[in-house]
Amino acid sequence: MNVIVCIKQVPNTTQVSINPETNTLIREGVECVINPFDMYAIEEGIRLREKFGGKVTVISMGPPQAEEALREGISLGCDEGILVTDKQFAGSDTWATSYVLSRAIKKIGDFDIVICGKQASDGDTAQVGPGISTHLDIPQVTYVKKIEEIAATKARVERMIEEGFEIIETPLPCLLTVVKEINEPRLPSLKGKMRAKKADITKWNAEDLNCDFDKIGLDGSPTRVVKIFTPPRRKGGVILKGELHEIVDKLAGELKNEL
Repeated sequence: MNVIVCIKQVPNTTQVSINPETNTLIREGVECVINPFDMYAIEEGIRLREKFGGKVTVISMGPPQAEEALREGISLGCDEGILVTDKQFAGSDTWATSYVLSRAIKKIGDFDIVICGKQASDGDTAQVGPGISTHLDIPQVTYVKKIEEIAATKARVERMIEEGFEIIETPLPCLLTVVKEINEPRLPSLKGKMRAKKADITKWNAEDLNCDFDKIGLDGSPTRVVKIFTPPRRKGGVILKGELHEIVDKLAGELKNEL
């Protein structure tokens, strides 16, 4: 069972700065951590390897400092780490990011399951995982809270929905995005920390992945942030009292005053 876990390094603070020219996050000099939801993806990948054998490869797209996140993944039990980094990737939206990660996964080649956290804490779009599956043309199941069974060619999982949950059977290989209900992430062991410190992190750039340069970076992103602003504070509401017909008349009057 060869598992690939995609992780993202995110700012460990709510005090982030925005580049006024590109409207993208300024990550330099900001303390970063592994995206919290990705910790559950790492744990689930390790549990699958412990049960079925194989290996867990953790990959991340980001600046050179994202190597720290990969080493943390190895300290937790992942077998190897791959950093996808290139200045050409700067400003990539979720579509371009998922394209680059899919190129890295294709280069890895032999995999059964790709696991991602359900979303990143800095963007909250939940789009990269599904985007990867689209670029790879493999099935996806999102918001997975339990992997019930894995056979040679298929998996059965339980996913969360608003009304409860549903059971889905999917062929392999596939991509799963997981929620925090799926497990309890472990802490790194001393042996794991020592191994992570000595581990060789593979680094791939756009040329290594044979990327189409029209599909990466800010210029290759089909979406972009055109304006960032803080919404105005809400004004205090109006409490209407009286009989129903009186409240209706008062409400109509208030709405007319707002026009």
